Amino acid sequence: MQHETLLVLDFGSQVTQLIARRVRELGVYAEILPFDAPLEQLRAHAPKGIILSGGPSSIYDEGAPRLAKDVLDWCLGGEMPVLGICYGMFAMVAGLGGKVRPAKDREFGHAMIVVDAAAGPMTEFAGEGATGAGHEEPVWMSHGDEVESLPEGFESVAHSASCAHAAIYSEAGAGMWGVQFHPEVSHTRRGTALLGRFLDLCGFARDWSMGAFVEEAVARIREQVGDQGTVICGLSGGVDSSVAAALVERAIGDRLHCIFVDNGLLRKNEREQVEAMFAGRLHNPLVVADAGALFLDRLAGVTDPELKRKAIGATFIEVFDEKAHALGGADYLVQGTLYPDVIESVSARGPSATIKTHHNVGGLPEKMKMGVVEPLRELFKDEVRRLGLHLGLPETMIWRHPFPGPGLGVRVLGEVTEPRCAVLREADAIIIEEISRAGLYRDLWQVFGVLLPVRSVGVMGDARTYENALAVRAVESVDAMTADWAHLPYEVLGRISNRIINEVRGINRVCYDISSKPPATIEWE
Repeated sequence: MQHETLLVLDFGSQVTQLIARRVRELGVYAEILPFDAPLEQLRAHAPKGIILSGGPSSIYDEGAPRLAKDVLDWCLGGEMPVLGICYGMFAMVAGLGGKVRPAKDREFGHAMIVVDAAAGPMTEFAGEGATGAGHEEPVWMSHGDEVESLPEGFESVAHSASCAHAAIYSEAGAGMWGVQFHPEVSHTRRGTALLGRFLDLCGFARDWSMGAFVEEAVARIREQVGDQGTVICGLSGGVDSSVAAALVERAIGDRLHCIFVDNGLLRKNEREQVEAMFAGRLHNPLVVADAGALFLDRLAGVTDPELKRKAIGATFIEVFDEKAHALGGADYLVQGTLYPDVIESVSARGPSATIKTHHNVGGLPEKMKMGVVEPLRELFKDEVRRLGLHLGLPETMIWRHPFPGPGLGVRVLGEVTEPRCAVLREADAIIIEEISRAGLYRDLWQVFGVLLPVRSVGVMGDARTYENALAVRAVESVDAMTADWAHLPYEVLGRISNRIINEVRGINRVCYDISSKPPATIEWE
């Protein structure tokens, strides 16, 4: 099925994929290509619009990413509307003869812009007035540079207290717009509306849907696996692996075999819950691998977070290989890798910075014995949930909180041992129970405990204690690319703390993590 296409040229922003995701939500097929993709490749997609993403570089630095001359002429030559976001705006300005300089006052986070003129997409920020002049709008900024002078034919249509050119516009060609802020993140209140207006200016019919994604994903899986290939899936019971399995099973039927690995790093009663959840739901019975002792042995003495993740990922593959041979062999391994896993692990398309290695992405041995099928690699968690509902999976599965592939291995900070996992397991179960009892589970993106490599003095029964500290982490998010710490009621936090200290031997202090992402990540490791 051929769709009208919007291209996002990636200059390395950590949230580039958010642009494509927002565009898809608005009914338009979006594809991301690196900023240095050759012109022939760009033209082959026949795009009706171009978005230039943000990025971590400064446009005036030596070696900073820039559009090639022929691509610049094509993008900005009037064949289709162009929107530059942050660094993308700087690439547009510099490419057309304007100047960019270090900002006197950098802006990172919430900011207010003032609309000076309603033009193009900025009409969505115009307020009630006919022109919108003087209307204030909350946005999310993340920049250390600013436009010093605009190219010929451009005008400034918005400013902030620290940025004279928060949005710019030129009528040249099919229309060129630039915004200093990030409309793709949820913190920009009307950012999605701005992107929607840009899509309308491009003339899109908005024919992209989750149904279309399923149709094309099934076709891609069949093409990759072929008519005879067999596939195994590491099924954890979480939404990512469950939806991935459902999608692959729709494509190849009983050639899929699902394996649940008890790695000794699970939450309380998780193995039993997963076995019950998938009983009778799959073409082939769920295979359970009891590998807890092996994983814990591989983690003995390991404290570095990256080494933990790599050790866990490599051991997963070993176990899959062994079980695949027992099943008669497999050609491919399904992984529920999502785009946030990819963007935090590797520079996927542009020159983005690596944050951490996800076990689905960076933990694979160089010489793997199976090919990898990752049908959700381009999606965010909320998109995966919508996909799961579309595929008919139960809501209890769809709305289960994310649980990292390395499990408690990255929530037990420091060395991972069975006694320390047992302590965290009990504490984590209390956290989930109290959050659910308070009716807050669906309101949160994630809530969990982190066992710290810190001991503190306490008093219990008039006796001195010297035991572990536990951090409680609860966040609200839409897609895990950004997250705010949840303002849980004090009485709920009090019950959690009181129960953990009273019921879990080995913990005498409970703390609450009030860090947002960024600058922190959701998981501690």
